[in-house]
Amino acid sequence: MDTLSYKTQSAKKEEVERKWHIIDAEGEVVGRMSSKIASVLRGKHKASYTPHVDTGDYVIVVNAGKVRFTGNKLYKKVYQRYSGYPGGQSSRTAKEMLDKKPIGVLEAAVRGMLPKNRLGRAMFKKLFVYESAEHPHEAQKPEKLEL
Repeated sequence: MDTLSYKTQSAKKEEVERKWHIIDAEGEVVGRMSSKIASVLRGKHKASYTPHVDTGDYVIVVNAGKVRFTGNKLYKKVYQRYSGYPGGQSSRTAKEMLDKKPIGVLEAAVRGMLPKNRLGRAMFKKLFVYESAEHPHEAQKPEKLEL
């Protein structure tokens, strides 16, 4: 056996160190920003990334109401919901979502890029989206994250 045999280190949930990041969404494209946010929430930017452990960091997004879509998506992209009852399907365009619930646009985009299981739901809880520039997380001393 070779003396230089190394074992891959697997992260444990108790040993994960989490940082806080802040992103200014003003003028950013929704999809490109969401993929970067999802990557940070999963922990893929760290060397200690382990697929079955939540190694990600916390992300604060401010100015979510000032995001933009490319092309004609603002009028053609449709967000659908279904209540579970007959005739309970409702839909909104991206323009309507930005006007009524701008936070929902970013949350839907990021949620779609995370795993669809218990781990993905835990990762999503580390995302904080705010419509304006104010946020209540100053005590955590978030670092600015460039996209």
